[in-house]
Amino acid sequence: MNISSSVIKVAAVHAAAPFLDLQAGVEKACEFIREAGRNGARLVAFPETFLPGYPYWIWSHTPKYASPLFAELFENSVELPSDASRTIGQAARDAGTWVVLGLNERDGGTLYNTQAYFSPSGELVARHRKLHPTNAERTVWGRGDGRDVFVVDAGFARVGGLICFEHSMDLNRYALATLGQQIHVAAWPAISATNADPNAANFDHYSRTLASAHAISAQTYVIVVQGRISEEIVEKLNVPDGPDAPRVGGGMTGFMGPDGQWLSEPHRDDEAVLYADLDLGVIPFAKFFADGAGHYARPDVFSFGINRNAQEPLTTQQVAPVSFGYESDPELGDGLGLSHQVLTAIERP
Repeated sequence: MNISSSVIKVAAVHAAAPFLDLQAGVEKACEFIREAGRNGARLVAFPETFLPGYPYWIWSHTPKYASPLFAELFENSVELPSDASRTIGQAARDAGTWVVLGLNERDGGTLYNTQAYFSPSGELVARHRKLHPTNAERTVWGRGDGRDVFVVDAGFARVGGLICFEHSMDLNRYALATLGQQIHVAAWPAISATNADPNAANFDHYSRTLASAHAISAQTYVIVVQGRISEEIVEKLNVPDGPDAPRVGGGMTGFMGPDGQWLSEPHRDDEAVLYADLDLGVIPFAKFFADGAGHYARPDVFSFGINRNAQEPLTTQQVAPVSFGYESDPELGDGLGLSHQVLTAIERP
């Protein structure tokens, strides 16, 4: 891949989907994807669990009052593959752009916090499940495993991502650096507007600081994409007026360079699709100073491995294939796109 003069236009969606309404949410996601494509974006990133929404009630509701909301979430979550994923793939193909979409994934009786990767040909190329739900999130989502550590060679750049407090898992981030990641999608919810979350006041600080640290340490661009809280979400949660009541807006979305600095001031509160031109030619100069996965690494002192076996109740204990078990769709190629290499933690670029 020649990156000497590669400038890539990317987009980030700062928005909330219609809450707990999968069909309407898919339609809105497709509108954003097509808009980004019309504006020349080669990649468009969405917030954490854009479809059909982040379960904000985990911070404000007891299990008794959360269970009906969980039932709606379960019913409106996305199976991979499914009609919903094929519709998203069609939008990616129409727009001619890569899509990294945050969604609640339903697999059997369990939900996962997932980033789904769609290629410009409409293929569902890969999915990353959050390795470990954070705190109260464990009442909603299962855990990912070693198959979820990868970057995708999109042709113009190696793209990967993490979800929320996965960014505090240093070895997870380092694995992406060793795979030569060049564009990182850091997806988060709009916790700054929830108030019931004990970290709400510090949330933007956490996401900004962790994103900056990853940009510097991995010498990569970072798309920080947070969601927002809509009036519909506030009404649905129905939290009594007081210090724990959520507000409309929230979130912080923007783009960081390999030096860990914002390319421009991040966007907050209002719905928007944001754009940035990323000059990949800057990355070698960052690595010239300190390549954390190359000349600045010390594998003779520090080393680690990744267990890529599927963590399932019934397994043959064979190393999981990179295909993630997706079935192929004859129209959109719904599955692992053979034309796009997915680099795992046991395949150095």
